[in-house]
Amino acid sequence: MKTAHLDKITRSFEIQAPLYNSEKLHLSKQEYLDLIVEKTAPKSADVVLDVAAGTCVCGRDLAPLVSHVVCLDATLAMLETGRKECERLGIHNMTFIKGYAEELPFLDHSFDIVISRLAFHHFIDVHAIFEEMVRVLKPGGKLVMVDMTMKDESLRDEADRIERLRDDSHVRDLSLSEMRGLYAANRLSLQTQEQTDIPVCLDAWMELTRTPKENREEIRLLMKNDLDRKGATGFFPYLKDDSLYFDQRWVFNLGTK
Repeated sequence: MKTAHLDKITRSFEIQAPLYNSEKLHLSKQEYLDLIVEKTAPKSADVVLDVAAGTCVCGRDLAPLVSHVVCLDATLAMLETGRKECERLGIHNMTFIKGYAEELPFLDHSFDIVISRLAFHHFIDVHAIFEEMVRVLKPGGKLVMVDMTMKDESLRDEADRIERLRDDSHVRDLSLSEMRGLYAANRLSLQTQEQTDIPVCLDAWMELTRTPKENREEIRLLMKNDLDRKGATGFFPYLKDDSLYFDQRWVFNLGTK
């Protein structure tokens, strides 16, 4: 990972860490977390690796159903928030490791399930990271990648630009075909690729990353113009309860090795 970009990620998620468990601000969406767990279908003997785990939201949901969960992230503040939440909930079968997705500090074929949730849009070299996840996955194991995709590829550049205005650690949302290509290039059998739209409040979305005031104003203006059909953002905003909302399109991918 390039040092400058790692600094952006660390800075962004140190800001987000205290807010990540806020019911108002977090983007965890418990019903979707439950769906991830259901579709992953873990077994009681499974050992799981959660890559770029953040506050280990996904790992915490998997932990009661498996033997052990290892949460790896580059940002200590996020891991510490996750560790404290596990202590509060009485979850004891989790390990927290500071590390980098490009250089996973594990032997080949170490995990039954390798999962990454809402992280790949922050990565510069998605191919190298996906290859590392495959390397540490056992033969027959499951690789789960959950991330956002664009609703309209023709508006990709503008949508990614707005994402970076909100959080400069954002790199690029992958397309559905690019996600499939990662599995194919690594000879994994893609069993499932399903899309779900997740409603997001614009103000809460920007508050989570403490987006600077001038950037918030620019984003808000762009969204209002889109709503008034004066310019397309790729977010397709709408009004709900007198607030601006948009739907993030999350994609659940599951393949086997």
